Amino acid sequence: MNLSIAIDSVEGVKVVHIGGELDVYTAPQLREILTEALEGRDRLVVDLLRVQFIDSTGLGVLVASQQKAHASSQDLRLVLDDPYLLKIFRITGFDGVFSIFPQVTDAIHNN
Repeated sequence: MNLSIAIDSVEGVKVVHIGGELDVYTAPQLREILTEALEGRDRLVVDLLRVQFIDSTGLGVLVASQQKAHASSQDLRLVLDDPYLLKIFRITGFDGVFSIFPQVTDAIHNN
């Protein structure tokens, strides 16, 4: 039940930095934060570099946020480099659903 969230803006792009565990206990907080963060934005970057664990509920929140962003012509990008997490995204096929970058600067600057 350990989750940390910090929000900042880098070059006009809102970045949500998440750390800890994304699971059934922390998913509601994440859902609320991402819903608010998407409001009025063309692009949102979700930094998962400090996430140690993600379960199906956490993945579900990310997918729902991606669907909401896509329906509104917004761009939601993920930042992660942990081999374990990348494997989860690859196995589930979500690596084809999300734009995934190894660093926040890459997610902000790549078109």
